[in-house]
Amino acid sequence: MIKLSPKLSQKFSYLLLCMAAILTIVPVVVIIFIIIKNGTSAISWEFLTSMPKDGMRGGGILPAIVGTLSIVLCAVLITLPIGVCAAIYLNEYAKDNLLTRIVKLAIVNLAGVPSVVYGLFGLGVFVMFLKLGVSIIAGALTLSIMELPVIITTAQGALSSVPYSFREASLSLGVSRWQTIRHVVFPNALPGILTGAILSIARISGETAPILFTAAAFYVPHLPHSPLDQVMALPYHLFIISTQIPNMPKNIIYGTALVLLMMVLTMSCIAIVARIYFRKRRKW
Repeated sequence: MIKLSPKLSQKFSYLLLCMAAILTIVPVVVIIFIIIKNGTSAISWEFLTSMPKDGMRGGGILPAIVGTLSIVLCAVLITLPIGVCAAIYLNEYAKDNLLTRIVKLAIVNLAGVPSVVYGLFGLGVFVMFLKLGVSIIAGALTLSIMELPVIITTAQGALSSVPYSFREASLSLGVSRWQTIRHVVFPNALPGILTGAILSIARISGETAPILFTAAAFYVPHLPHSPLDQVMALPYHLFIISTQIPNMPKNIIYGTALVLLMMVLTMSCIAIVARIYFRKRRKW
């Protein structure tokens, strides 16, 4: 067996890591380049602010943009408080016993469940059993359940990363456990919690299966007026114009994909800026 010198072994390992990074980044860059190249010509003020017409072959995608934002923002507003509270309980209050370990394992396993299963669950529970109908709130609740494991897992990891000495110092001053969590642990874990929010937003923004059963419509000629309205959504709209409408202009398809991509990147950038801001305020 050939033994490499430490210096040569380090260079070889560095080369392998660089190749792995390149193999990961290059396909993403190529996909983004193709979408931008073919979709830029379709982007205009009319495309972003008007209703579809001519059987989706003309006009704009405003209802799909508004519908996507409504569903995603509602889902995040529902999930973030519940997920963070669950993570605080599991990390700060729950005892390390068999039941707690089973719950944590179940949360991790739920993160790997296919999105179509969540869609069928949302159809059965929210649309049919609770009689919410195909609506924004039904889609948001379905997406919130799908993103809940990611929020809980990342928030729990962020809380665990806060040094235990911080808790001891606070408790030694006579502060209660809840005050310690609220004023010491949570502010220092906030950047990591926002990371979980970024991951969940990136995942649910492009999901088609869950909203296909619970929220999305082929065409809605008006903007939503209440959470019980059915809406168009960019992922489903992109699927329809790509597969169900013949002779669809290529630039419209790629333009819709570009808008969806930019929407996800914009929401992620906002969350990243907020995370950097709170990380700078952290004292360790």
